[in-house]
Amino acid sequence: MVTEEEVEAIGRTLVDATEPLKTRFRALFTLRNVGGRAAVDWISQAFGDESALLKHELAYCLGQMQDEHAIPCLLQVLQDTRQEPMVRHEAGEALGAIGNPQVLHVLKRYSEDPVIEVAETCQLAVKRLEWLQKHKEDPSASPYLSVDPAPPAEEKDVTKLRGTLLDESRPLFDRYRTMFALRNLGTEAAALALADGLTCSSALFRHEIGFVLGQMQHEACVPQLTAALASVAENPMVRHECAEALGSIAKASCLETLRAFARDKERVVRESCEVALDMYDYANSSEFQYADGLSKLQASG
Repeated sequence: MVTEEEVEAIGRTLVDATEPLKTRFRALFTLRNVGGRAAVDWISQAFGDESALLKHELAYCLGQMQDEHAIPCLLQVLQDTRQEPMVRHEAGEALGAIGNPQVLHVLKRYSEDPVIEVAETCQLAVKRLEWLQKHKEDPSASPYLSVDPAPPAEEKDVTKLRGTLLDESRPLFDRYRTMFALRNLGTEAAALALADGLTCSSALFRHEIGFVLGQMQHEACVPQLTAALASVAENPMVRHECAEALGSIAKASCLETLRAFARDKERVVRESCEVALDMYDYANSSEFQYADGLSKLQASG
């Protein structure tokens, strides 16, 4: 049983800007795992931070928690044009993940946002909520334990799935379904097909490709992820996700690249590499869990 005092202590670590970012990330994912209104409230407090990366992850965690108590905060973030596009995008995706149709009118309005990543995200969130209303079931139970922005397609043939993935004339929701179908196959061939999606025109789509490649953790995709991270012409939102994917893959082939770009001029890339290096260290250590805020707090007590 986690006490209120323990949740508060972890929350204070999250909102403390003097703490190392990697420590705050571990606190954040601890709160996500603990759940409950108090955890949601502490996560919500941190949206005033200067780090776009941290705020992006705050919104992601609130969506994954699927607690409707987070809806007012996420709506505020989505509608706040002072927030970075990658933060607003993630707030829209989180609202879709929570799955309450009462936010449909807001998501439809922001489906026409002038920031393309925000507009596309809200379009996807609308499609997810409409899919849920029609099918009366939540497709969230993935083999990767994530709440996804689209249910996986039923197709299993990698060649056919790759064709749909790369066909930019297809609706984005269909291509997202294809993306998650490939991810769920879990094979190296599926991962390589997904990596080809890093050449698609939508930055939002490339961003999500980076995320799912991090979930799959296939070392075969390291060259494509490294190239995307190294490209200064690439959208920083995509570069950030590729950096975190390399940290999740956590092979020796990833380490030099992450160290090099930990000095990148883009703050979100630098910070993503910092977090990714911590993920790398965790994966190559004897630590029991990444979200260790609670265990460290209890040990210190």
